[in-house]
Amino acid sequence: MAITSPTGLLIGGEWVPGSQRMDVIDPATGQSLASVGDATMEEALAAVTAADDAFKSWSQTPPRVRAEVLRRAWEIMTAELEDCARLISLENGKAWRDAMAEATYAAEFFRWFSEETVRVPGDFRLAPNGDKTIIVDHRPIGPALLITPWNFPAAMATRKIGPALAAGCTVVLKPPAETPLTALWVADVVQRAGAPKGVVNVITTRRSSEIVKALMADERIATLSFTGSTYVGKMLLHQAADRALRASMELGGNAPFLVLEGADVDKAVAGAMIAKMRNGGAARTAANRFYVHASLADEFAKKFGAALGALKVGPGIDQSNDLGAMVSDKEAQKIVDLVEQAAAAGGDVITTSIAPKGGAFVAPVIVRGIEHGSILTREEVFGPVAPIVTFEDQEDAIRMANDTEYGLISYVFAKDAGVGIGVARRMESGMVAINRGVASDPAAPFGGMKESGLGREGGFDGIHEFLEKQYFAVDL
Repeated sequence: MAITSPTGLLIGGEWVPGSQRMDVIDPATGQSLASVGDATMEEALAAVTAADDAFKSWSQTPPRVRAEVLRRAWEIMTAELEDCARLISLENGKAWRDAMAEATYAAEFFRWFSEETVRVPGDFRLAPNGDKTIIVDHRPIGPALLITPWNFPAAMATRKIGPALAAGCTVVLKPPAETPLTALWVADVVQRAGAPKGVVNVITTRRSSEIVKALMADERIATLSFTGSTYVGKMLLHQAADRALRASMELGGNAPFLVLEGADVDKAVAGAMIAKMRNGGAARTAANRFYVHASLADEFAKKFGAALGALKVGPGIDQSNDLGAMVSDKEAQKIVDLVEQAAAAGGDVITTSIAPKGGAFVAPVIVRGIEHGSILTREEVFGPVAPIVTFEDQEDAIRMANDTEYGLISYVFAKDAGVGIGVARRMESGMVAINRGVASDPAAPFGGMKESGLGREGGFDGIHEFLEKQYFAVDL
């Protein structure tokens, strides 16, 4: 199938083949889709130079001009959603429906931040003691290093590029080696939308650790925006401390899904199908552990199992399939290993459907008969596995839900919104979905508490991650 994205490095507005190349693998077949540039240290630093040079003029570009570039990027993406989805499905493995949903979601970040570009507020007021006027302005922080994961290759790129460009920053984007084609395509969209040379630069590489360390040490990089595991995020924060480099982090999750006494089971199952199975479970926001009231547990498990069993598993690019491949054989094996460990500890593994042989496919399973604190409630599975723990007392459910170092998102299904909000206020997570299976929206602040991250993306907050406040004390 023809690849519609560039395959070089984007440096200073030019597509550079790269002195070295690396293959991009289709996880559904194990075959190479394309080869892309494998950036050397010199090429990565050239991208920083290009971003730094472009920042001088881009940061002074009127907000309305920046907004129109982002608006055109949204228009181009919207017109070419299927091209984007095809790349996502081929290199990530996800089902076509999920790929189209991601492409649509990704494009919306360009539209949202095109609108936010011209709405950055300031402050103008008399000081309390009357001796001066206080003026607070915002200025772009400088060239930004953006590091994105493989699970949402389009949305994680636009969720960072959009606010950075809106703020007046230039960027060096480093996508993962597993899914570089989508990121390169997104960057090409921004180029076609009119972004000046050097405003967006992309380096694809297998030398992530070495190159990221060097870029973070470069004084021209003013901020880091990272999405990935908590383990890697902590290492990057240690490196950032050497320069007091500002960093925003969207890290791991271990999302609880609470089904409270009196909840509508059918609605909870419909929500679980989204919260668990969106992206094949490979999402930081995926429901990772299900706490279901004892009076509802059997009915919930039966209906959830039937819904999972109706899913057709196969290559995501085939639009008749509901669940595609995991991103790699390695990731698929991690999921299988966790399920096997749960079974060895006494868990009852209920297989709901069959995965095809060959390729990085994992069939959805429900695991019952486990306790809170067992491996499937401690580890972020990142796949189509649903462990169910029963409870009698709502206080126990809240305690178990919060008993984790993570705090990205929680899901609460209750008999009514009032009960749901009451429990949601006690959830130690940055986001709570109440009686619904998804919370993410470009217009809302995305981020977590505890070890799930620092800062927020999207919403009114997203652009401020790339701005610095500057206070003027004025004698008028």
